[in-house]
Amino acid sequence: MSIGHTLLGLLESGPRHGYDLKRAFDERFGHDRPLHYGQVYSTMSRLLKNGLVEVDGIEPGGGPERKRYAITDAGITDVEQWLASPEKPEPYLQSTLYTKVVLALLTHRDATELLDRQRSEHLRLMRELTRRKTSGDLADQLICDHALFHLEADLRWLELTAARLDALASEVRA
Repeated sequence: MSIGHTLLGLLESGPRHGYDLKRAFDERFGHDRPLHYGQVYSTMSRLLKNGLVEVDGIEPGGGPERKRYAITDAGITDVEQWLASPEKPEPYLQSTLYTKVVLALLTHRDATELLDRQRSEHLRLMRELTRRKTSGDLADQLICDHALFHLEADLRWLELTAARLDALASEVRA
């Protein structure tokens, strides 16, 4: 996810302080990975340097001064271009899981056990996401569905790999 573009998009509704941007980001997008304040302020500094935001006001506070940021026309254009550009599909052609299976086979370890443990972990996470999905709002349901679909694809791969394990072992050990 492009944090810079996301913060710019949040600024389109009006100027905000870094604290407000972090809170809005975490509320909408940071359920599993909330932003750190340092990440917000370093991103805002970069956006300011690149002319995509401007300081709309500075207010004294109990600590450091609070800057209020506003998106510039260049920032709006940048968000529009980002939203119009399709994301590159992630094909996972060289996954860690594949690497572990091949290394297990090369080192004469039990790859079947590795696949079984991974399947159990995928199923555990799928149960957790399904529980979260049933009690979540629509945005949370969509996020969980996205993750569940990816986990289902991984499970299909685990099953296919388990079925081909002997052939793969012969191939990698040759």
